[in-house]
Amino acid sequence: QEQLVESGGGSVQAGGSLRLSCAASRYTYSSYCMGWFRQAPGKEREGVAAIDTDGSTSYGDSVKGRFTIYKDNAKNTIYLQMNSLKPEDTAMYYCAARRFIYCSGSYWPVPTYGMDYWGKGTLVTISS
Repeated sequence: QEQLVESGGGSVQAGGSLRLSCAASRYTYSSYCMGWFRQAPGKEREGVAAIDTDGSTSYGDSVKGRFTIYKDNAKNTIYLQMNSLKPEDTAMYYCAARRFIYCSGSYWPVPTYGMDYWGKGTLVTISS
């Protein structure tokens, strides 16, 4: 059964930090790739970060050095640690999984249509 449930969103001031969590069903967590996307008002959904089953990671250029994606296999959960947050990071953040294709390295960035399963999202608001 496919299931992705995000949590951890909220409102913080610029410069602050948040950690997003995505709890997956056992089936979905076994996907080759899991990642985070975001969509700001009036903009297209974009890839933020991805992590493959072997632990390889990739990041969008705008978040490199500030965000870290990691996973806890015991909890079937991936996380997105977001530091040095900026107002332009304000968006709905979605967890997604790609069942049988990797996302990192030469596969990155992955278009939204390349992902197989999606969560409902968690809202992140950064004030200046």
